[in-house]
Amino acid sequence: MNLDKYKVLPEKLRWTCDPGQFEFTCTKDLAPLRDFIGQERAVRAIEFGLSVDKPQYNIYVSGLSGTGKTSLVKSYIEKVIAEKSDKEEPISQDDWCYVYNFADPDRPRIANVSQGKGKQLREQVENLLKMLKEGLQNAFSSEEYRSHIKRVVEEAQGKQQKQFEILSETARQEGFLLEATPSGPMLIPLSDGKPIAQSEFLALDEETRKGLEAKRAELSKKLHAALEQVQEIEKEKVEQIQQVDKDVGEFTIARLFYHLVAQYGMNDTISRYLTDLKTYTLDHLNVFKSEQDQAQSTLGFSPSSLLGERDPFLPFKVTVFVDNSDTVGPPVIVEANPNYGNVFGKIERRFLLGGYLSDHTMLKPGAINLANGGYLLMNAQDVLTNPGVWPTLKRAIKNQEARIEDPLEQFGLLAPQGMKPEPMPINVKIVLIGDSWLYQMLSVYDEDFWEIFKVKSDFNYQVERTQENIECYATFISGCCLDSGTRPFDPSGVARVIEYAARLVSDQDRLSSRFAHITELVEEAEYWASSDGTENISSKHVQQAIDEKVYRHNLVDEHIKDMINRGTIMIDTDDAVVGQVNGLSVYQMGDITFGKPSRITATTYLGRSGIINIERESQLSGRIHDKGVLILSGYLGYRYAQDQPLSLSASLCFEQSYEGVEGDSASSTELYAILSSLSGVPIKQGIAVTGSVNQRGEIQPIGGVNHKIEGFFEVCKANGLNGEQGVLIPHRNLKNLMLREDVVEAVKNGQFHIYSVKTIDEGIEVLTGKKAGEMKKDGGYPEGTINALVHARFTEMAERLRKFQSGDKEKKEDESQE
Repeated sequence: MNLDKYKVLPEKLRWTCDPGQFEFTCTKDLAPLRDFIGQERAVRAIEFGLSVDKPQYNIYVSGLSGTGKTSLVKSYIEKVIAEKSDKEEPISQDDWCYVYNFADPDRPRIANVSQGKGKQLREQVENLLKMLKEGLQNAFSSEEYRSHIKRVVEEAQGKQQKQFEILSETARQEGFLLEATPSGPMLIPLSDGKPIAQSEFLALDEETRKGLEAKRAELSKKLHAALEQVQEIEKEKVEQIQQVDKDVGEFTIARLFYHLVAQYGMNDTISRYLTDLKTYTLDHLNVFKSEQDQAQSTLGFSPSSLLGERDPFLPFKVTVFVDNSDTVGPPVIVEANPNYGNVFGKIERRFLLGGYLSDHTMLKPGAINLANGGYLLMNAQDVLTNPGVWPTLKRAIKNQEARIEDPLEQFGLLAPQGMKPEPMPINVKIVLIGDSWLYQMLSVYDEDFWEIFKVKSDFNYQVERTQENIECYATFISGCCLDSGTRPFDPSGVARVIEYAARLVSDQDRLSSRFAHITELVEEAEYWASSDGTENISSKHVQQAIDEKVYRHNLVDEHIKDMINRGTIMIDTDDAVVGQVNGLSVYQMGDITFGKPSRITATTYLGRSGIINIERESQLSGRIHDKGVLILSGYLGYRYAQDQPLSLSASLCFEQSYEGVEGDSASSTELYAILSSLSGVPIKQGIAVTGSVNQRGEIQPIGGVNHKIEGFFEVCKANGLNGEQGVLIPHRNLKNLMLREDVVEAVKNGQFHIYSVKTIDEGIEVLTGKKAGEMKKDGGYPEGTINALVHARFTEMAERLRKFQSGDKEKKEDESQE
């Protein structure tokens, strides 16, 4: 019979991009593309998410890897910011500083100042400290100050000396000597104006000793009272000196603080800090008196800090936590490694004398702090896999504040420092970039996800093959050449890259949007063009890059082909065999995808077991493949068991298959093998088959059609093309054909054929060369057709099974009567 109606014409086997449609000489003539190609849905979602100024409207960018989501989203956000700044005055971003908290040093305060003022504040406080040191040292070393202090000290000493003289005279009148000793003033009895030695005192009679002890006790009371007056005089002296110091300090520093406090008077936190700093200075004037206390060690610590005390000048240090002095417009931060410290900041520590030291100068910002007022882009999977990042990020979004904490402290892995800086108020638009599967998982298992990521921007891995998108592809290639530093492409090279983009998605009407693969091809084509010494990259260089990449990765494919050619894996490409078909499968091994034929056999025999899937019985079959086999029983019953029971036992097997089988793309192949076994009509082994089937016998489209065809073509080519070989595919897969040019050329020359069918009847006609036969009104089929033979076989098997069961029943009745 004539099978030409099922053959696919060569011009339908691939879409060819015409280089003549391009008006440029090379891509250097084109402006580089810095935008999305055919991603209207994703762009509209991003625009919506960026426009809604609500903390919950953060964006989840979804799509396959390699589509350039991160770089494109960043570029797009920067473009939106630039366009907005052209229309409006850009909003300045405040600087954020941490300052010393005098009430609780372990709780530093955070303050925002105008853009670029953070460094200025730090320098102003540093200069203030220098001027305080210089001014107070000069004040405390002045002759007037020293004279005043000397006068206060001498006056106090005079009063103290007078008290001692009065007490000494009183003691002498009572017969005692008041003598100063290292342990304090002591009263010593006198005899004839001379002190009595201890031995002499003990030699006195008891009555005399008791009299002297009584007088000494009375004098001791007066001595204690006098000493209290001396101490009060000393206290008054110290207070007078302190008051003098405070008056001198107030006079010296008032003018230094006045202008600074006035400058930041509207900033409550800074104003309070400067006021407290002034009070602290007046309360610690002693540290400004001695140059020794101000000396710094070579390690950067003051002597007091080396003794475990805080640096007395630590309050004068301002930490510029977030410096936006060079930032223009809202910041756009991409955090490539979103671990806890990189995202939320960290508290650094210094090891000192067996312990760790930390203060507000060791606070370091994270990406969320740097992105305040702008946008933060992170990879969703990295955020979820880094410990503690996801729950902390959710809290930060909900509370609109970022806290600096150490997650290791919560698990007892690090001794707690006690530093708890004030949280930083934030207004950040978070953009997470991940795949659709992760988005669905978060939506199902995280109840907070929907509340804080209300916008989904879904990037399609393929775009429509429109003239506009083709032109955009050309400008994208121009941008790739510019970014990669490669030579430009001529129109033929651009056309070949676009054909490759269609091949990536196996669709004549679509182009791949996984631009990482396109960039990779551009860079590899540059190598072959440079080896060729040409000025521009043409189609032959692009094709060479494609071929060389396949050659670098297809060692496994070559091994399988070699095993087929040597007969280790048994595949027939000639003659015809009953119950045997060449099925096609696709192997995807990470960096390479290729097709491989597999021999599928079917045997049928009398019984009621139905179809036995040997792969399933040996636990080598996946669930989808099991479903495909079960559908076969539905088709056979629907087609041939309307007027009689389906009396069939059949077994299906993927020969020489020692690993799992999954997918339903071989279900039509298995059905052809069963029909051949039932009808006794052999199947052409030179035609391989792919396609799934439903219960009504309609052939359904499958994936990997190009690799499957090319895989069988390679086997036939190795055995010798005879003009009778080919591949049978679903008619609905015609739009997916983007075959290699050598396969198309073989079809043009009549050496190889591609057949497309819509139903099992059409497919069995191609494979056997006999008509399938349509069902007549009486339920039968035309004589000699495949369906008639199958139906007759089912009728015969049903009758034989009925007779066998009747005979078995009679035999059992005879045995029971005996």
